[in-house]
Amino acid sequence: MSAPTPPANHPPCRFCAAPLTRSVVDLGMSPLCETFLTADELNHVERFYPLHVRVCDECHLVQLEQYVSPDEIFSEYAYFSSYSDSWVAHAKAHAERMIGILDLDETSSVVEVASNDGYLLQHFVARGIPVVGVEPAANVAAVAAEKGIPTRVAFFGRDEATAMVADGIRADLLCANNVLAHVPDINDFVAGIAIVLGPDGVATLEFPHLARLIAETQYDTIYHEHFSYLSLMAAHRIMNAHGLQIFDVEQLPSHGGSLRVHVGHAGRFPETDRVRALTRLEQVHGFDTPRPYEAFGAAVEASKRALLTMLIAARENGEQVAAYGAPGKGNTLLNYCGIRSELISYAVDRNPYKHGRYTPGTHIPIFAPEHLAETKPDLIVILPWNLRKEIAAQLAYTAEWGARLVVPIPRATVL
Repeated sequence: MSAPTPPANHPPCRFCAAPLTRSVVDLGMSPLCETFLTADELNHVERFYPLHVRVCDECHLVQLEQYVSPDEIFSEYAYFSSYSDSWVAHAKAHAERMIGILDLDETSSVVEVASNDGYLLQHFVARGIPVVGVEPAANVAAVAAEKGIPTRVAFFGRDEATAMVADGIRADLLCANNVLAHVPDINDFVAGIAIVLGPDGVATLEFPHLARLIAETQYDTIYHEHFSYLSLMAAHRIMNAHGLQIFDVEQLPSHGGSLRVHVGHAGRFPETDRVRALTRLEQVHGFDTPRPYEAFGAAVEASKRALLTMLIAARENGEQVAAYGAPGKGNTLLNYCGIRSELISYAVDRNPYKHGRYTPGTHIPIFAPEHLAETKPDLIVILPWNLRKEIAAQLAYTAEWGARLVVPIPRATVL
């Protein structure tokens, strides 16, 4: 694709290369959200990068400029999908549904890009269906390998897809959950899908829906690992540019509201009414115009003030505040709001990798979940608010000492 070179003060769109002149929201400076610190690292200099989101006036892709390489972010990663029971159940339901729809069996081939710790592919393996995972984080891929899931430690794109085809791999089903938004070279990534997807193959891609991010002030889903924020219309343009077609779409509750698009080679499958209806809805709400983005910054500022007001009032009343979960999105919220341990004393997380570490930038200590029962905080802020039902059930026992559970997005609210 060709486009004019943008002015030096305006970065280029990662899809069409047009200059990015329109701001959506500026969240200031923040560290990489998964760089949890050891005690020895607390006195070292941390690197902070801008969190300034812009929208392309040409293709309407909302995006964050790339400041660090994918190798720096993903080669050693702290996120393991299997620590969320509801996410594993979500993956299992999708696997079983696609096995039925595509009639997958021992002669089929399932590929997952960004396969993490095997949370999805394990369900195909259990049915005797051959799988291949592609995962750039070696520490996470090792966990999948222990489950018997063949995993290629690599970043996916044209080169890796070509190597896979040379190794005899063509996907009847290709899954890419919450990865399209994470790739800085989105053209290379989608071109790779077109290469490795079999002639009659189907790819399913899940990503947070831009419409929900805007409508519900989900600013904490903005972080350096999320390079793109996608509407269905923007995803359409990107797929079409590489000979692919979105022929079906599902709206999902996961991650605060996501889309699952079903993709095939152009012209292979008929487009469903669901695709046409959601495209029309996005047009009605103006996602191909500047209109939806103009008030977002003010809504973000109001959300920040509401949370700080609640936390400050709690501490002035002598109450102890803790956080449940230490997700990447939580670190955007903590850094943007300037919340450190004087407002939230500590966080707990189910992932042992994070125990004994500290949140990046804000240096809040992280413990195992059992620490809640030992300290009995008055307020517990649920940072992975998209899992609030699952977490509220896990924390039901905290009612014994009268703890109140707080959801910070879109406005701080006690459950």
